[in-house]
Amino acid sequence: MSSYNFTGTPTGHGTGGDSLTTDLTAQFQLADMVWLGVGAAGVWIMSPGIGLLYSGLGRRKHALASLWLSLMGVCVVSFQWFFWGYSLVFSHHSRSHMLGTFEFFGFRDVLGTPSADAAVPDILYAVFQGMFACVAGVLMVGGGGERARLMPMMVFLFIWMTVVYCVCAHWSWNPNGWLAILGEYDFAGGLIHQTAGHGALMYALILGRRDKHLPNAPTKGKLPKYKPHSVASVVLGTVLITFAWFFFNACSAGNASIRAWYALENTNLAAASGGLTWMFIDYWRYDGKWTTCGLCSGIVSALVGITPGAGFVPIWASFVIGIITAAGCNFAVDVKYLLGIDDGCDVWALHGVGGCIGSVLTGIFAADYVNATAGTYATPIPGGWLNHHWKQVGYQIAGICAICGWTCVVTAIILLTMDRIPWLKIRLSPEEELQGTDVTQIGEVTFEKEEEEDYTFLPQPVRSGLSVVQSLTQQFKKPAAKDDKIVQPSEVQAIDALTPESESNSNSDDTSNAKNQEKETV
Repeated sequence: MSSYNFTGTPTGHGTGGDSLTTDLTAQFQLADMVWLGVGAAGVWIMSPGIGLLYSGLGRRKHALASLWLSLMGVCVVSFQWFFWGYSLVFSHHSRSHMLGTFEFFGFRDVLGTPSADAAVPDILYAVFQGMFACVAGVLMVGGGGERARLMPMMVFLFIWMTVVYCVCAHWSWNPNGWLAILGEYDFAGGLIHQTAGHGALMYALILGRRDKHLPNAPTKGKLPKYKPHSVASVVLGTVLITFAWFFFNACSAGNASIRAWYALENTNLAAASGGLTWMFIDYWRYDGKWTTCGLCSGIVSALVGITPGAGFVPIWASFVIGIITAAGCNFAVDVKYLLGIDDGCDVWALHGVGGCIGSVLTGIFAADYVNATAGTYATPIPGGWLNHHWKQVGYQIAGICAICGWTCVVTAIILLTMDRIPWLKIRLSPEEELQGTDVTQIGEVTFEKEEEEDYTFLPQPVRSGLSVVQSLTQQFKKPAAKDDKIVQPSEVQAIDALTPESESNSNSDDTSNAKNQEKETV
């Protein structure tokens, strides 16, 4: 059996050398590569987990759209990451402290050169970080839940990833980024949650509240609160998210050192303390009820809070971080209602606020001896307040202000510009919103019930007789005008008669009674 005669030496630039004459793998530890490769697959699970969480929290007529957007987000972001996202964040020879170059455009030369994390090659690091980018994108589009048009959502996501996420990620994670040079600590992606949370906040704010077109919808006062249509989906989504988060944080060490396992325990302990904290707060608030959604919200918020410092803080500090972050995010939910912003999935309250709290607490609890558990892989740090490095909290706050400010301003510009282009209107028409995103935008539903009228033809929408050109032309038209009713006027009046709270129940009692009487008559 013949074998390659490897006589070349890795070059350290470009692809790293000719793979036919150079053993590009020899310069890396196989265990480190296995760990990050497994981690990339583990982090991928988080995106559909987020979709399940969003789906369970929403109303049934929009449930499938939440699952759809989680997989759509992975597809769109994966293409953007391959196209130019990875290059804009992690190019090796960026000329600016603000943004990278097109050095790796279309994954050109992404192969065997040591990456920004020198322990693994570019190709592996690109895959791993691409999963993080997918999570950020899926989280962010959750702000448009139940009222955003889906085609403009895809366009918006691609643009947002380019001019918001990639810019902020370069600041913090590229060695030439200005926040990295300043000395900000972000172990596993606090910026993911800060960008996604505040991007979702602007998405929800500019779209406006749900069901605002109903004649009896309140225009002032409290926002409507809709019951989750499936708490089981919320629990399953939280399980998948938590499982993926262990890879999310532990693999961010970039190697299989002790620091990775330290981050793993910090992640688990913070999640436990956060879940208990939120659950006890809800117990006092809601007449002695141990709320399942509260438990899940506490777990997710604490996971967000520990992310920036998982590989920097002592284990005992993760317990404190979980408590503080869960309490702060619980309060942020109330602030959201006071501001009148209808973010039904609480992306801002859990991720935007949780990411900021976690970043500040990282500056307080970061310890040099925890960072040193990476051994020869570690780059020495001065630590945080535990090491009497008082400036570190200032660096963390500077990063928060820059990332959140950039995200809010640029996201608003993108959305307001798109909404002025007829075929990129970002919100559903009133009739579409009343009938539900699933039926009007996807043509499928999550659950079928016999007593309901069947609007779709399962297992897929009915095939169109239009040509490809005609179909695309139809998609680019303006959203349905007042005369282009999707439902009959009598049906709209019946739906309008419902209050926002009762509208969340898809099956009208009157309709059911009428059908029962009809059967009895027959």
